Parts: sequence; C-alpha cells; structure tokens
Amino acid sequence: MRVVGVLRRGRVLWWYAMIRPRPRLPRWLPAVAVLAVVLFATSVPAQTPPAPFRLTHTFDKGPQPQVIVSGRVFNDARSDAIDVYVAAEALDAGGKVMASGVTYVGAVPAGASVAFAVKVPSARTAASFRVNVTSYRFGSAFQS
Repeated sequence: MRVVGVLRRGRVLWWYAMIRPRPRLPRWLPAVAVLAVVLFATSVPAQTPPAPFRLTHTFDKGPQPQVIVSGRVFNDARSDAIDVYVAAEALDAGGKVMASGVTYVGAVPAGASVAFAVKVPSARTAASFRVNVTSYRFGSAFQS
C-alpha cells in the first residue's frame, strides 16, 4: 500500500500520525513496578541518624518547691551547635509526664560540653526525670 502525500513541505500530515500504530508498553510492566517499589520500601529499614548530643543529669529535691535538674550537654558532632535548648520532664511511676521545664543552654562547641540547670515546677513527687535536647542548629559558635 502506498501512502500518498504523507510528507508535504517537511511536515507529517495529521491523519498519518493518527493512523500510525504507536508502540505500547507491556500490560505487566506497571504491576512489576509497583511490586518492586513495595519490596524496596519494606526491605530498607528506617534508619535514624545518631544523635549528636549526649546528656548526663542529676536532680536535687531540696526544700524549694521546684526540682532542679542539672547536668552537661556533650556535642559529639563535628560542628558547633548554637541556640541549644534542653527540656526536663518529671515522670510518674507509670511514665506519664507530670511537669516539665525548659532552659536555654546557648552554644556547645564541637567535641565539648556545657553545663545546664533546668527548674521543673511542682515535681517533688516524680519517680524519674527524662532530659533531652529539644532545639538546636549547627553553625559557628564564635562569630566575629
């Protein structure tokens, strides 16, 4: 069969493009792609990066109405941490948070540690305390 007038001045006629068969993907290809994504997503465990901070703490239940949780923040990262905040939570015997307190630590240079003290109000009956770094950003601690 001879197609007459397929090319006219360098352009393909519209009817030729409509009747020309297009290559199609196999019908099984989308199913294989979905299966591959599901297998990959379930086989790779969610990995969380190691925490850049270590904390040590002690608490003092003196005569004052609040408990003072004090300790040190160790920066194990390779860069300085600035605007560091530490929170202390008073927990009851069941692990429920009874009270909490937050303090601003400031800058913690890379490989160093800084002391902190958090006042937790009305926590004299707490069974234990949980202390963690709630906010920080990396940058230069000594800017000119």
